[in-house]
Amino acid sequence: MNEESQFTHIDEQGNARMVDVSAKPRVRRTATAKGRIVLDPGTIALIQANQIAKGNVLATARVAGIMAAKRTSELIPLCHPIETEHVEIDFAFEETGIAISARTVCTDKTGIEMEALTAVSVAALTIWDMCKAVDKTMCITDIFLVEKTKEALQ
Repeated sequence: MNEESQFTHIDEQGNARMVDVSAKPRVRRTATAKGRIVLDPGTIALIQANQIAKGNVLATARVAGIMAAKRTSELIPLCHPIETEHVEIDFAFEETGIAISARTVCTDKTGIEMEALTAVSVAALTIWDMCKAVDKTMCITDIFLVEKTKEALQ
């Protein structure tokens, strides 16, 4: 295994460690993640009509995703706490479910992709929680990082 392919979160003895980013410069970073939740068509119709008993599903899932992005370092043990400056979560109805996307932004020494992935995951889990009484067929799937960027500050 070459030097660049070594796992950065494991030290020479094989112990988990947090990567030292103290010498890295702060740069503007963005990340976009996507995922989907597969739902019964009847459940999709109930969500669209705002007729789920627990309330507005997508509004609640959006807030949950934003909150989760801001707390990612509390959930992922070796993830650096970073100052999340922006989280945007969007939903798109599909024939067999709902597509979820999250875009996160920070100016920091390390990336924000874990925050985007966490936002999508928790938004999907919130939809599940709010719909579980009416849909036993749900499936959360295809959560992945679409893009991450960084640009030096001027």
